Amino acid sequence: MPLPFSTAERDGDIATPTDTTTTVNTTTTVKKSATDTIAALLASEDLYEDHRRWRRPYHPGPLRVGGAAMLLLLASYLLVSGVIIAAAGALPGAGVCFAIAAVLITVAVRMVRTGIWVSPQGLRQQRLLRAVTLSWAEVAEVRTVQQPVRVVGTPRTAQGQALVVRRTDGGTLPVLVTDRNADFVGRPLAFAAAADAVEDRVAAFTA
Repeated sequence: MPLPFSTAERDGDIATPTDTTTTVNTTTTVKKSATDTIAALLASEDLYEDHRRWRRPYHPGPLRVGGAAMLLLLASYLLVSGVIIAAAGALPGAGVCFAIAAVLITVAVRMVRTGIWVSPQGLRQQRLLRAVTLSWAEVAEVRTVQQPVRVVGTPRTAQGQALVVRRTDGGTLPVLVTDRNADFVGRPLAFAAAADAVEDRVAAFTA
């Protein structure tokens, strides 16, 4: 049974039709303003993003990330083995385990960082063992072309698409980003989005 003191409204709490309309309109305006603000923030880039840093305009693919994760897992096993071997007193064996683990960790990190990076300073093509950096004055164009490409880094080739970086001296950088590499094999839409993102960044920095 409802209690009278918990259900009764005081005179000052009774809303008139005019007050109700005003409240609804104010609430609608506030909600619309908040929605517009959130949409603008989502459409814009991160307010805290440092545009001077080197950035890759796309994410590494699941095959590349999975391969790096397997290397890190193997490195963790070697580190644990090294600790056990060191505790047993066989320091040379432990040192070998630690050295191999360090190499695997380095390879895993460089594997994940492989790709095309851009910044206001220029364009960088990061490969597994080396990197090539060009200033924007040295970059003629970056575009997608149809050509034979290697399948996931193997000697086998197939017809596909590649993101080609042409230099102002007429040369081109070795092809790194393709629709059949470890980032985009089996993901043509992801490759198209990544190629568009790189080309847009290049156009923005060279404009």
